[in-house]
Amino acid sequence: MKRILTTIIILLAASVCLAQTVCEPSGTYLYCQRETGDLYLDVYDPAPGSITEIDGIRKPTIIYIFGGGFKGGSRSPQYNSNWFKYLSDAGYSVVAIDYRLGLRDVTEMGINAKSANLLYNAIQIAVEDLFAATRFLLENADQLGINASSLVISGSSAGAITALQAEWEICNGSDIAGILPEDFNYSGVLAFSGAIYSRSGAIRYPKTPCPHFLCHGTEDKIVPYTQIALLKQRFAGSDAIAKVLAQNGFNYQIWRFAGNSHEIANSMVRNLPEEIHFLEDNVVKGTKRNIDATVDDGGIVVPVWASGDYKKIYEKR
Repeated sequence: MKRILTTIIILLAASVCLAQTVCEPSGTYLYCQRETGDLYLDVYDPAPGSITEIDGIRKPTIIYIFGGGFKGGSRSPQYNSNWFKYLSDAGYSVVAIDYRLGLRDVTEMGINAKSANLLYNAIQIAVEDLFAATRFLLENADQLGINASSLVISGSSAGAITALQAEWEICNGSDIAGILPEDFNYSGVLAFSGAIYSRSGAIRYPKTPCPHFLCHGTEDKIVPYTQIALLKQRFAGSDAIAKVLAQNGFNYQIWRFAGNSHEIANSMVRNLPEEIHFLEDNVVKGTKRNIDATVDDGGIVVPVWASGDYKKIYEKR
């Protein structure tokens, strides 16, 4: 119990990176009103003159969910602005969303069931907000100028957990996904240092999942790269997810960054060429271009928040 909660709780570490330039959205929209406040989303249009189709098929819209341990972070254009601009220049529309931060007001987390419940609830309400934003996009696609027939969800750290959890909930027919059309599914997932939290045993996909693009550091001490299990609880990282996808012949790619930690959560710009290939081949063309690659990239900068071992902080005294 101690080990699983230790790894889960340290998700409180924020992992957002200030970009050097700001890419302004073309519009900001209220998509949901919650008891804690209004939730907005920003729409970034494809750049003028960019190529927005592949073989006559319109490129998908990318929904982005920020990171921050379900405690901080923002959809603000000052974060990940460079990545939004590169995608826009490549002909993709991008939507950055708000979501409720379930751990924002939590001042103490311990090694106990209460803390695990707090984290699980934070993940669930983030997924609820993602689904609400998705429904808003589906219902207002023409006004927003986005491609409602192809939505790809993406995220960093807590945002990656939200994206992976959302697709898992859809494929398992969870009640939380009932807000979406019955036959709806996303067209793809881009997850940077994410995981799935299951309370019903090993992760499984009764319904074929959309193509997955997974990036993760093999030494990540904040979001587990492998899997932590206790009774029916599973906190399954990219390695565990990829094994399930591979065993079932599903469409996926995993990029394992050998020796890297949680800094891979902010590797979107650095890995853009691989992401574009995935979007073009696996998502738009529907090609099962499966890749399982180990990357040794000595040029990745490791910030303090990504490299620390937080286990000692939560050890019982």
